[in-house]
Amino acid sequence: MAERLFADRRDAGRVLAARLRHYRNRPDVVVSGLPRGGVPVAYEVADALGAPLDVFLVRKLGVPDREELAMGAIASGGVVVVNEDVVRGLHIRPEVIQEAAAREGRELARREQAYREGRPEPQVTGRTVILVDDGLAPGASMRAAIQATTAGWWASAHTPEPSPPPTSGAARRSASGSGRRCPTAWKTRVRPTSSTY
Repeated sequence: MAERLFADRRDAGRVLAARLRHYRNRPDVVVSGLPRGGVPVAYEVADALGAPLDVFLVRKLGVPDREELAMGAIASGGVVVVNEDVVRGLHIRPEVIQEAAAREGRELARREQAYREGRPEPQVTGRTVILVDDGLAPGASMRAAIQATTAGWWASAHTPEPSPPPTSGAARRSASGSGRRCPTAWKTRVRPTSSTY
C-alpha cells in the first residue's frame, strides 16, 4: 500500500478497520487503544469489527531535559521496554531509567484508575487482542504494550497495513510532526502455557 495521509485519526481508524475486516464479528476479538491518540483510531476499528473496545495504558519514558525523546516506555503490569540505541547513544545510566520508570509507573496507575472507573481489565486469555495506536515512531510504546499483553503467555503478533515500518518515510514524518500519523495495529492471540498460571 502506498503511503497516504489521513484526514484525522477517525479516518485512519476506518482505513485500518477495512484492513482488519476478517476479524469482524468474531467473539474472541478485543480492540485496545493506546491513549490518547490511539483511542479514536481504535474506536473506529472496534465499531467496524463489532468488537469490545478497551484502553491499554502505556507511558513514554522521556530522556531527562528532552522529554519528547523516548528512552523507553512502561506499560500496564510494570513492563518496561528500553530503547537501547537512545540509552547507549546518550550514555543514560540505569538509575535514570529506573527513576523515570518509577515516576511514570505511578502516573500509569493513577490513569488506569481514572480511565477504568472501577471496571476490571478485560479478560484476554484465549482471545485475540488488537492493540491500536496512531503511529509507530519510535515504537517503544507499542513494544511495551505487546510485551505487557503477552507477558507470561504464548502469543503471536504482527502489524497489518497501513502501518509503516519505524524506519519508513511515513514514520519519520510522524516523528518529526509533519504530516498525519499512520495508524498501527498489532494482533495478539493470548493463550496460557503449561508453565504459567
